[in-house]
Amino acid sequence: MTRFARPAWAACVAIAAAWIPPGAEAAPDDWVLRAMTRELERNRERLRLEGYDAPYFIAYSVRDLDRTYVSGKAGAVFQSNRSRNRFVNVEVRVGDYSLDSSQDEEALFNPSQKYVPNNLGPIERSEEALRRVLWLLTDFQYKAALVSYLKVRGKLVNEPKARTTGSMTREEPVRLVEQAGPFSFDRASWERAVRRLSGAFLDYPEVFDSSVEVSATRLVRTMVTTEGTVVRTVDDYVMVLASALVRADDGQLLEDAVYHYGRTPADLPAPERIEAEVRAMAERLCRLRRAPVLDPATVPVLMSPEATGVFFHETIGHRLEGQRQEDEEEGRTFKGHLGRKILPDFIAVYDDPTLPAWDGTPLNGHYRVDDEGVRATRAVLVEGGVLRGFLLSRRPVEGFERSNGHGRSDGFQRPVGRMATLVVQGTDPVSPARLREMLLEEVRRQGKPYGLIIETIAGGSTNTSTYGYQAFKGMPRVAYRVDAETGDVTLVRGVEIVGTPLSSINKIVATSDRYGVFNGYCGAESGSVPVSTVAPEMLFAEVELQRSQEAKERAPILPAPPTKADRGP
Repeated sequence: MTRFARPAWAACVAIAAAWIPPGAEAAPDDWVLRAMTRELERNRERLRLEGYDAPYFIAYSVRDLDRTYVSGKAGAVFQSNRSRNRFVNVEVRVGDYSLDSSQDEEALFNPSQKYVPNNLGPIERSEEALRRVLWLLTDFQYKAALVSYLKVRGKLVNEPKARTTGSMTREEPVRLVEQAGPFSFDRASWERAVRRLSGAFLDYPEVFDSSVEVSATRLVRTMVTTEGTVVRTVDDYVMVLASALVRADDGQLLEDAVYHYGRTPADLPAPERIEAEVRAMAERLCRLRRAPVLDPATVPVLMSPEATGVFFHETIGHRLEGQRQEDEEEGRTFKGHLGRKILPDFIAVYDDPTLPAWDGTPLNGHYRVDDEGVRATRAVLVEGGVLRGFLLSRRPVEGFERSNGHGRSDGFQRPVGRMATLVVQGTDPVSPARLREMLLEEVRRQGKPYGLIIETIAGGSTNTSTYGYQAFKGMPRVAYRVDAETGDVTLVRGVEIVGTPLSSINKIVATSDRYGVFNGYCGAESGSVPVSTVAPEMLFAEVELQRSQEAKERAPILPAPPTKADRGP
């Protein structure tokens, strides 16, 4: 195979020679960036094992996490702390853009290697200490990359055809250095709120366990690469989560939650409003434990915006992640479907990390630069029902030469194409009232005894690999049975939605003009990352329902200990 190691490396040198930030030497608060640039320059110029290739690409990333966390139960604070950590990640590639060490699927797995350097960085100011961490990690990663590159080249001996997509896309260097402004979180005030909110559950004896959590996190990501990228981004995340558990008489465990996400403490509702939501949720749980259990069935379903968002995240979003189109172990549901219709023509889907908010609601999935140092851009996925693109990282995908800024990671795993803010749009919507009428019409047309409205959903899961069925599962928390004859709505429990993606997405009938945001975190092969979905209500002609797989257990034998209200003054 023809190699281009020397020209590619020369190009990197030409770019990198000018990338040290102007004034960085004089900026006293840039010691992290200064340590990274100095150590990167040293390794770029001098790191090479005699008789072997030098690295053609090196990237340093430091993630500075400052987190305040408060949790409580039963009117008392259980945890209240602030933690500070710096995590260091080093990527070294040997080879060139067309073929490099990253193609080794077992990279870093070396049983004979006894020493693995720690990736913790100093939390106090010490350029020397940070450089030593970078030095050891770079040495380790370079040696591992050399082993991997030899394995990759050796594999080509018996490979039936050479790779055509390459190992890494070429991208323009990004220069973005954000300043970290003030970020305050009144922990004492939220401790009082946690006592109040968790204490509210004591008024509901059927709620046998509950918790309230509040967190505020500042994430500062600093990245430098031998291509010339210099990035420092500052992101703040705040969250309040109140959850509760009840057990039905048949032993089924039922859970519900109230949660709010934001980017500043001001984005969170006042404790009084959250308490009202908590009490409404507790009352609904008490009703839910006495609700009837649905038998497995296939019926028309109306999904709330939240449920629609989770549905598309699991059935469409994960299957449009770019690296899955090139992996032989993936099901590759939509490979070869570019330019072909995969959804009804009134559905459009895109993913846009650049959106900070939707209709006033902050979005968890917002960022400016991805975890590979590529600027975030809007990725058009489906237009008029036709597949137009994928979520792309710097791992090449056939037909696409550049990343669209969706290379994401938790900082410990290698970045891959992931969702950020997935937006689903219905281009020919009806009113929410009309959509409910259409649900009943569809139920009666099919001769079904009922339809289902899914109001809230705990989340979902999906299998995209060739190991097992290409299926998804959604776990509704609040769902209502709609009687075919009377239209009466009844709260039900013990149901999950299941199916295969290609079958399910072809059952979409219509959408309403009511949209909603679902914020959360998504776990996949590159770790847990913050995500959002924006979606409308959606009507499906047919969705398969199965019994919930929750284990059934005996409720607590004794009643809860008495509260202050029970004991009196």
